[in-house]
Amino acid sequence: MAALEESFPRGGTRKPHKSDKAFQQSVEQDNLFDISTEEESTKRKKSQKGPAKTKKLKIEKRESIKSVREKFEILSVESLCEGMRILGCVKEVNELELVISLPNGLQGFVQVTEISDAYTKMLNEQVTQEEPLKDLLCLPELFSPGMLVRCVVSSVSITERGKKSVKLSLNPQNVNRVLSAEALKPGMLLTGTVSSLEDHGYLVDIGVGGTRAFLPLLKAQEYIRQKNKGAKLKVGQYLNCIIEEVKGNGGVVSLSIGHSEVSAAIATEDQNWTLNNLLPGLVVKAQVQKVTPFGLMLNFLTFFKGLVDFMHQDPKKAGTYFSNQAVRACILCVHPRTKVVRLSLRPIFLQPGRPLSRLSCQHVGAVLDDIPVQGFFNKAGATFRLKDGALAYARLSHLSDSKNIFNPESFKPGNTHKCRIIDYSQMDGLALLSLRTSIIEAQYLRYHDIKPGAVVKGTVLTIKPYGMLVKVGEQMRGLVPPMHLADILMKNPEKKYHIGDEVKCRVLLCDPEAKKLMMTLKKTLVESKLPAITCYADGKSGLQTHGFIIRVKDYGCIVKFYNDVQGLVPKHELSAQYIPDPERVFYIGQVVKVVVLNSEPSKERMLLSFKLLNHPESKKEHAGHSQKKRGGVNVGQLVDVKILEKTKDGLEVAILPYNIPAFLPTPHLSDHVANGPLLHHWLQAGDTLHRVLCLSQSEGHILLCRKPALVSTVEGGQDPKNFSEIHPGMILIGFVKSIKDYGVFIQFPSGLSGLAPKAIMSDKFVTSTSDHFIEGQTVVAKVTSVDEEKQRMLLSLRLSDCALGDLATTSLLLLSQCLEELQGVRSLMSNRDSVLHQTLAEMTPGMFLDLAVQEVLENGSVVFSGGPVPGLVLRASRYHRAGQKVEAGQKKKVVILHVDMLKLEVHVSLRQNLVNRKAKTLKKGSEHQAIVQHLEESFAVASLVETGHLVAFSLTSHLNDTFRFDSEKLHVGQGVSLTLKTTEPGMTGLLLAVEGPAAKRTMRQTRKDSETVDEDEEVDPALAVGTVKKHTLSIGDIVTGTIKSVKPTHVVVTLEDGIIGCIHASHILDDVPVGTSPTTKLKVGKTVTARVIGGRDMKTFKFLPISHPRFIRTIPELSVRPSELEKDGYTALNTHSVSPMEKIKQYQAGQTVTCFLKRYNVVKKWLEVEIAPDVRGRIPLLLTSLSFKVLKHPDKKFQIGQALRATVVGPDSSKAFLCLSLIGPHKLEKGEVAMGRVVKVTPNEGLTVSFPFGKMGRVSVFHVSDSYSERPLEDFVPQKVVRCYVLSTADHVLTLSLRASRTNPETKSRIEDPEVNSIQDIKEGQLLRGYVRSIELDGVLFGLGSSVVGLAQYPHVSQYSPSKKALYNKYLPEGKLLTAKVLSLDQQKNLVELSFLPSDTGKPDVFPASLELPLVKPEEGKIETKKRDQKGKEEKKKSQKRKEQKNQKGQEEGKLRSQEREAPQQPQMKRQGKRERRESGSEQDRGNKKPKKAGSSEEDDRRVEVYYREGEEEVEETSVPPKEKQTKPAEAPRLQLSSGFVWNVGLESLTPALPPRGESSDSEEDEKPHQAMKKKSKKERELEKQKAEKELSRIEEALMDPGRQPESADDFDRLVLSSPNSSILWLQYMVFHLQATEIEKARAVAERALKTISFREEQEKLNVWVALLNLENMYGSQESLTKVFERAVQYNEPLKVFLHLADIYTKSEKFQEAGELYNRMLKRFRQEKAVWIKYGAFLLRRGQAGASHRLLQRALECLPKKEHVDVIAKFAQLEFQLGDAERAKAIFENTLSIYPKRTDVWSVYIDMTIKHGSQKDVRDIFERVIHLSLAPKRMKFFFKRYLDYEKQHGTEKDVQAVKAKALEYVEARSSVLED
Repeated sequence: MAALEESFPRGGTRKPHKSDKAFQQSVEQDNLFDISTEEESTKRKKSQKGPAKTKKLKIEKRESIKSVREKFEILSVESLCEGMRILGCVKEVNELELVISLPNGLQGFVQVTEISDAYTKMLNEQVTQEEPLKDLLCLPELFSPGMLVRCVVSSVSITERGKKSVKLSLNPQNVNRVLSAEALKPGMLLTGTVSSLEDHGYLVDIGVGGTRAFLPLLKAQEYIRQKNKGAKLKVGQYLNCIIEEVKGNGGVVSLSIGHSEVSAAIATEDQNWTLNNLLPGLVVKAQVQKVTPFGLMLNFLTFFKGLVDFMHQDPKKAGTYFSNQAVRACILCVHPRTKVVRLSLRPIFLQPGRPLSRLSCQHVGAVLDDIPVQGFFNKAGATFRLKDGALAYARLSHLSDSKNIFNPESFKPGNTHKCRIIDYSQMDGLALLSLRTSIIEAQYLRYHDIKPGAVVKGTVLTIKPYGMLVKVGEQMRGLVPPMHLADILMKNPEKKYHIGDEVKCRVLLCDPEAKKLMMTLKKTLVESKLPAITCYADGKSGLQTHGFIIRVKDYGCIVKFYNDVQGLVPKHELSAQYIPDPERVFYIGQVVKVVVLNSEPSKERMLLSFKLLNHPESKKEHAGHSQKKRGGVNVGQLVDVKILEKTKDGLEVAILPYNIPAFLPTPHLSDHVANGPLLHHWLQAGDTLHRVLCLSQSEGHILLCRKPALVSTVEGGQDPKNFSEIHPGMILIGFVKSIKDYGVFIQFPSGLSGLAPKAIMSDKFVTSTSDHFIEGQTVVAKVTSVDEEKQRMLLSLRLSDCALGDLATTSLLLLSQCLEELQGVRSLMSNRDSVLHQTLAEMTPGMFLDLAVQEVLENGSVVFSGGPVPGLVLRASRYHRAGQKVEAGQKKKVVILHVDMLKLEVHVSLRQNLVNRKAKTLKKGSEHQAIVQHLEESFAVASLVETGHLVAFSLTSHLNDTFRFDSEKLHVGQGVSLTLKTTEPGMTGLLLAVEGPAAKRTMRQTRKDSETVDEDEEVDPALAVGTVKKHTLSIGDIVTGTIKSVKPTHVVVTLEDGIIGCIHASHILDDVPVGTSPTTKLKVGKTVTARVIGGRDMKTFKFLPISHPRFIRTIPELSVRPSELEKDGYTALNTHSVSPMEKIKQYQAGQTVTCFLKRYNVVKKWLEVEIAPDVRGRIPLLLTSLSFKVLKHPDKKFQIGQALRATVVGPDSSKAFLCLSLIGPHKLEKGEVAMGRVVKVTPNEGLTVSFPFGKMGRVSVFHVSDSYSERPLEDFVPQKVVRCYVLSTADHVLTLSLRASRTNPETKSRIEDPEVNSIQDIKEGQLLRGYVRSIELDGVLFGLGSSVVGLAQYPHVSQYSPSKKALYNKYLPEGKLLTAKVLSLDQQKNLVELSFLPSDTGKPDVFPASLELPLVKPEEGKIETKKRDQKGKEEKKKSQKRKEQKNQKGQEEGKLRSQEREAPQQPQMKRQGKRERRESGSEQDRGNKKPKKAGSSEEDDRRVEVYYREGEEEVEETSVPPKEKQTKPAEAPRLQLSSGFVWNVGLESLTPALPPRGESSDSEEDEKPHQAMKKKSKKERELEKQKAEKELSRIEEALMDPGRQPESADDFDRLVLSSPNSSILWLQYMVFHLQATEIEKARAVAERALKTISFREEQEKLNVWVALLNLENMYGSQESLTKVFERAVQYNEPLKVFLHLADIYTKSEKFQEAGELYNRMLKRFRQEKAVWIKYGAFLLRRGQAGASHRLLQRALECLPKKEHVDVIAKFAQLEFQLGDAERAKAIFENTLSIYPKRTDVWSVYIDMTIKHGSQKDVRDIFERVIHLSLAPKRMKFFFKRYLDYEKQHGTEKDVQAVKAKALEYVEARSSVLED
């Protein structure tokens, strides 16, 4: 009964219809129960089924309509149940589990213990042994993504987070449990796992009780070779097996796993499958029974029915299925209870054992808009149709944010939704979507999206002992280890972080495969602005960055960065001072700032330093030390030099500090050829240059170099010191030493030099070497060969050989270096006396000027006058005049393009698109079209077509890239494609960009300049359409129209006759609620009635009066305000006051208006608004809110189109704009609170703050905060927004306070340090904090408030009495925060007496006890005080009064302290200097010079600023008044170049000590005529004459010289006559014509060559044919190329021509043509192995490994047997070099298993493994070879190779081992012979 039940499930099967005859017959033939009684009973049943049938059909019809949808409901997690067998595909393989993709977008997990019993047993053994087992493979080795597996659902559980998780099992014991031994039949396809390895095969666990399954070795051989890379099968390996034979009633079965048998396996009726034991993955023949919109019903295996849902129909046949169609199907799953069988018709499943090919979707993570619904399934989800026509699916849980708000109505077919692709279902071949808002808006979707170093936001999930878990995205969580919870180690992190807190982290490490994400919360790392190092290649020498210490050892610290990159800081680089015990100074987890000294990416090593390179003082000191020791200079040393005099070839300099004479040639001043002469021109005698490299030293003559590239090479230790360090392939940086006809000589920093021959000097054809390079030019060279005996090397300068990485990066680096050098020249100019030079230095590209035309020259260019200073030459070329009519005296607005600092000229442009630049936000990395506006030698200036911004881009992408053919050169007006690299113009005034491919260049466009549009007008394309239409409307007409489009500030309406009208946001509602957007009230397609209130002219954007003749061509301006639609209630726009300025005057300051936000201008930092269609306004960002949050993200607070209520501040004078404010009238009166921006931070003084409309204010250091701090100005940087309180407006500069007690009085914050504004605020005995002002003769001046200064006399400063006064400067520097006690007050004389003594203040003494200074003797203190009182009282009063006045004068200290030359301060400095000398006694004449007169006081001060005495560690400073002390920090900043070279442009280096100015310039001018007169003596004139004659004779000799390079067609004709058979000459002749783009002439030369060259010179002729093919490929058509090719094949060896053409196609990237040509060759030359090998290499280079493997099979079929081994070995070599090394090994192994004695193959295998494999692999092969039984001669060869290898790579022990083995072999051999 049970068996019957199995075969015929209850309810039976539906009888086939009469029409299904074919099917009936087949059933009859296959009927196994051929018994007459059975037939009779069926007949009887037939006769009974009469009337019942019709009734049943009716019910069935009704039922089917209702249930057909339910029947095809796709699988959901709920429909899965325990014991359900289902087909899945391996999606991910982790160490301990598999992720399995199931049908209908589901997924499940298989634990490592659910693979097989044998595998689990081995795992347990490994755990008990606690060491890895040899034969145990991990999951990633057993399974690969894409494998199809049969699973059984073991449980469906709910996780902690409420999600359902499906657990599966692959264990055959569970999957095949439904089969019994008796049920097994030959031909059945089962899955099993290898359970053990036997002698002749494998035991396979197929999970059937009482059955032993055996797989013979023979049957596994093919699988092992093809699928397992030749390796034996291991325990746990998953196999698809076919039962070959069954013995003993199923007790023993024999299996096969051959690919062809498995893939063809089909389940048949003979195999007696039942619904109980049907397995997923079986392929069956079936017949379509019914086609519905939701899927198909199938009949299969005679009696069974199954469903195919829409996802599993064959995509190519979907919609074409019909009833009774015969199909093949694969069983997907069988429900154990309902017995519903689901099948798939997708072709990929119909070949068992074949993995799925497509495993992912490239668009995962993409957000898609307006995706239409295809179908909706109640319990599962919905399907959507993507833009490319592909189907996608979203699960029910992903259709809405939560169940409560889910609305099935919105998923009717055709409805559109916004969604995001979150995954790909391999089983269905569908993208999986999500409509959840949180997922669509998520920053990151998968671990793959997160890159190390990125800053991410997350939510705290939990805090554990091992760290804090942070949720980063929907499915992603990261770990913050305890060390990374803060900058310091935290004991109780739970006090700072709470679950649910939002935190900002930085990614340390992200491993997507392991789903491992490590992050840091260290504030310094998260907020660091320095570049992050995420790989060793990022560690460029000189780069500064932040890292954290992970280990502190006695040899130094190991610092870690992102992505597990780490470097070592050796002990000597930890600090400028020696640190004996680093472990006491540094701690693990400490965040440090480091500088990279050197990085070796190949070895994953990096050397770092804590001594940051931008501390010049320490560097100078260091240099001083070393030179004192040495006294001389060495080649390769970096030195500082002072310029003594300029010569025409360079600079005569003195090396400091010993003034050793040396010479610095002009070309060696810069890496950029054009910048050398420029620097030479502007550097002056007396200037100091830092970090100059000593190049060579011979007979006391020292040659120097200041090229940044060479300096950084030497610093990074990358230049070889001698020949032994140089090997071929090295890339070195050097300079051109000399240029010869045969090549150029290159010298390197260490003095070594080499030759770059003409042939490998450039990728382009070199006619003349001097065209390509010039002497002194910096170049990159690749060593091609080295002759160590002769000490010679050959170099290549080709770009293809010497690439320094990405071209775009190199190009940008060269550009920024060049522009930074120009910026340095500007700073040199600004220090000159001439007003003209200073003005030129301030001018930068992009600046606008208003100039008067001086004259128009004949060539069409314009010269302007009226510049900022007389004598300044400004000119616009004819192109930049832009066709405008200009006359002398006319005023014009121009934009600066470039400042020529040699000719002292300014290039300007009148072009409208440049002058009216558009303010538009640009994105970094975005690509733009641009037009070249100006060309320099190494860079070009272009303007962006869309915005008019000026952009600089480098014309070179490499140091060697200096030669251009004329056809490659850029021209002004030409179009280029640029990729932006910066979005803000820096100091240079230009944006930086990189040029795209030359193919994107376009020629100059001609266009009328009058057709430009006002910069602020963005034309709505919808409006531009209707410009042509005339209309007959007049103001006041009522019209109706349909809304065409809705924009934030206006609505476009189509009126009848297709006229386009416009409704402004201000004309929609009468009362606009603030914050709403009126235009959203109108919907597209809606009909509106409106009144015409004006007409806008499209060309001028002005509103024209109705009387204007062009009114009929205007765009009608409409209003739909209810009040204006009433009978006479409308007001027309004011069109009579033409200028916008007049319209604005109707608004008074203080008036409130409603305006509509048009956009936020990020560049100008203001909101652009519209009050009415013809009135626009601007709201400066600082006037939008008093909240920092709003000012930080204005775009979040203000939406475009939103109505705002604003107060009129006043009209903007520059343009027709109203200035508005959202925070009330902006008056800045005393007591007001306002937002300002920090403009300047003056250390120890305070801040300068700017407000909108140009108002400035100052904040004293005492008003920065309510509590003083050691570094009060640390947190303030320029551009920081601050909230200010206006203290006084008495001066033109406001006095401000940032104290919270002033700006936010309601917070009632605690005031730690009260305000001290006058002496009245102080009481005797009071304790006050303040800042040290200066050290005076009689005590310490101490600031208590912005205008109150007190004096602490020396006895009241400290209880100690230091012998050296320099200690006061060291321990009481200016700006030091101290607590003082007020001892006495004198209100009349304004004197405050203070004390710092510990006994008065209760604070520690100002000098540390560790100095062990003598204590003050009481009487000494008193005497000293008295003595000083008489002498110093006057001084004190004076100095205090001076202080008072100074501070009351609007705190003048804020000004730059480098303006110290002004007369009033000179006496003061002088007195100061003298006073100091008097005090220091014995050291009075340290300067060795008497003080000069007042004019030179500045130099005098500089000379006595710092002393350094040997044997003493203190650095003594003179007591300088606070103002002079400041010169250090406020100097002009040092110019930093990217390669790390510092060039001082500070005062002390660039302005020599000059006598009063007039004298100096006179004396200079006097010198020049003398020199000139000297030169023209008689003797010299004679010498000149001789020189001229020599030159003439040299030229004549050159013309006669046979080696002279030809320069014209005649020259070439002469040469080819003399050597008619030299193909190289003919090719040069062709190139000569090609350079002049004369293609026809080049063809003619080739044809001449072919006729002229002797027929015996086959190779020479072939060279010309190849050149001609090349020419036709580049410049000709496909036809011309084919003709030449056919001729070439006739006249030459065909194979050679074919191979050459294939190479030409490949090089010019015509891969399709190359492929077709190779296929032709294979047909024509199938016996030539060279063709097969070349084609194989071509395919592998193209990444087509599969095609290459198939080609090898074809090759072996076509080629004779004797060639097979060579071809296989060659293909294996190619695999090693270009493809998969593992496959290459498998090929070699396979070949050698068949031909073990082919020593040539062994030799190649060894070579390849040495190159590409590990040392272990190499040793394994050697071990196998030396145990072969080969001839002794051959064995000797292999032993020798093995020994050489070990000598090179192994240890001494390894070498001895090889020798021992060799000895063993010899002994064994001799014993055999004896026997």
